[in-house]
Amino acid sequence: MRLLCLILLLACAPVLAQPYKGPIIDVHLHVGAAAPGAPNPATGQPTTANTDAERERLTLERMRQHGIVLGLVSGPDAAMASMRRAGGEAIWAGAFLDDGRTPLPPPDVLRKAFANGELKVMGEIAAQYHGLDPSDAWFEPYLQLAEEFDIPVGIHTGLGPPGTPYGCCPGFSAGLGNPMRLEPLLKRHPKLRVWLMHAGWPYLQETKAILHVYPQVHADLSVINWIIPRQEFHDYLQALVTAGFTDRLMFGSDQMVWPEAITLAVEGVDSAAFLTPAQKRAIFHDNAARFLRVAKVAGP
Repeated sequence: MRLLCLILLLACAPVLAQPYKGPIIDVHLHVGAAAPGAPNPATGQPTTANTDAERERLTLERMRQHGIVLGLVSGPDAAMASMRRAGGEAIWAGAFLDDGRTPLPPPDVLRKAFANGELKVMGEIAAQYHGLDPSDAWFEPYLQLAEEFDIPVGIHTGLGPPGTPYGCCPGFSAGLGNPMRLEPLLKRHPKLRVWLMHAGWPYLQETKAILHVYPQVHADLSVINWIIPRQEFHDYLQALVTAGFTDRLMFGSDQMVWPEAITLAVEGVDSAAFLTPAQKRAIFHDNAARFLRVAKVAGP
């Protein structure tokens, strides 16, 4: 009887999330412009990186700690160049439209950077912070360039920090983060590889609509995997998985000025008990490898 009871207890015990041990691709990192002492919005603790050099070193350390074999970074040109030198083939740099006043370089400058391999992606494109619609005419020359060079384009979707219009970015509008804003450009550029940064949160239905209608579109889970309440993130992630988009979701940390956010982001995905080991492998690595057209790394 005791043996039977033990068997029943074990059978009814909750299944714990199996820790992921394989390779990771982080499709959303930032470099440069350190913010000494800036409190992490998730933990309230000050950043461990108080200079650009510390931010670079600690970011690379976190990447090695978590088995991140490739990281896509954006930021000031000098900071991206330094990160590429320090990280080697594990770092790809991207053309950047930031959440402040930094404009995109002119198309002819980007043409040279894409041609010589200095830049490999276009993103993060934070048009929303500038009050710009990415489907409008201002962005068309860049989209044509990305399509010509087969360059992936990562566009900020979803929301920004509380109070954004009253601080850095008076042009910011929550409505401009709706993934449906991308539909006109997707219609014009059917071959363009686009990914929704932040997976469109909290626009769940709109994100599902875009992913369903436009199979070339992917989404990253950056920042929402550590900055919003864990249950809210897991509910959002599970809704996208249940809708059949597991093979289009990619890991991203959106490491800004807190290298420790990489660990928080990994934990956010890894703690999702509803994900199978195969689904974790897809989200952490394989989907991005396929999307970016890089070789898959062997692993579980």
